[in-house]
Amino acid sequence: VSFLSHSCLMNNVLRYVITGCGVPAIKPQTIGSRIVNGQNAISAVNCLFLLGFHFCGGSLINQNWVLTAAHCAVVVGYHRVIPGEHNRGSNVEPIQVKLVSKVITHPFYSSTTINNDIALLKLSSPVTLTPRISPVCLAPSTINILPGTRCFATGWGRTATTTSPLILQQTGIPIISPAVCSQIWCQSTITDAMICARGSGSSSCVGDSGGPLVCERSGVWSLVGSVSWGRNTCDTRFPAVYARISQLRSWIDRTIASN
Repeated sequence: VSFLSHSCLMNNVLRYVITGCGVPAIKPQTIGSRIVNGQNAISAVNCLFLLGFHFCGGSLINQNWVLTAAHCAVVVGYHRVIPGEHNRGSNVEPIQVKLVSKVITHPFYSSTTINNDIALLKLSSPVTLTPRISPVCLAPSTINILPGTRCFATGWGRTATTTSPLILQQTGIPIISPAVCSQIWCQSTITDAMICARGSGSSSCVGDSGGPLVCERSGVWSLVGSVSWGRNTCDTRFPAVYARISQLRSWIDRTIASN
């Protein structure tokens, strides 16, 4: 079942906190437990591009493109992207507001199996890059993230079954193998285009869909997953499942190059 409920579609604002790429000015916190039961994220953490809990998450690929979940069903001319936001309750943050001019969903996305759950959004005008706003580093197609690797998910999704935070949340969660993930999900199909993560009391949740899962290798942080599906109840005993960026990287590159 997808994280995104139909009620989420009532809001037309997509929100971001965006900083640098690759090497963070401040390393992500390794304490705390989850976006459900998470901690406030530090806006100086690099490579994190978030949308608010009202709708979905996403990652800036370059000045003109955003990657999000296909199941978010973004609508041209209706949804907006807001780079630069960290505190949804603040009116003084240096945000930008961008309309979406084109939505390209992965051609093999399945709403039944939620496989290949990514879409690319072309913005109506380029994002102005700043020290606070810059593109995310995409994981290369050759990357191998081993089970047990501690990665970070970030978002404004629910921090309990009914509450959502004003300030961006982050949590450190370890990657688990497809076999273990499938077993926990009662033999649900975990494809090569999916990657799973689960920690003690840790999970992405409703409203985090399309948001980033980043992992560090040799001091460089890369986007390895995009929040896809999990338990609508935010039950942290179940892994969160993400679209695997390395498996989908060639389609991302081709699509951006041809559009």
